[in-house]
Amino acid sequence: MPRATHAVARRKRKKKLLKHAKGYFGGRKNLYRVAKDAVEKGWEHAYRHRRTKKREFRRLWIARINAAARMHDLSYSRFINGLKLAGIELDRKALSELAVREPAAFAALAVRAKARLGAQ
Repeated sequence: MPRATHAVARRKRKKKLLKHAKGYFGGRKNLYRVAKDAVEKGWEHAYRHRRTKKREFRRLWIARINAAARMHDLSYSRFINGLKLAGIELDRKALSELAVREPAAFAALAVRAKARLGAQ
């Protein structure tokens, strides 16, 4: 009985992994063992950073809203509270876009939030 080496399957597996290492520097792109470690580490970072990215964007949106709210003599927390009391349900991404691109619209929201806070 002939000896089975799994040569085709092994080559396919290696080629697939080296394809993922394309663009890496030095041995990380063409030495299988080094490339395998580099690619797997890259996948770990990608998995973790897909979650971190969401946190970082939320922090950015809050910083923008806070800066814009302070121009209208409101802190971030009082602004958000005023919007909730006024029944305005805009998420932080939309609010930060308004703060950056439409200052007049954001000012109108700030006035309504202030009015609701004053009415309390």
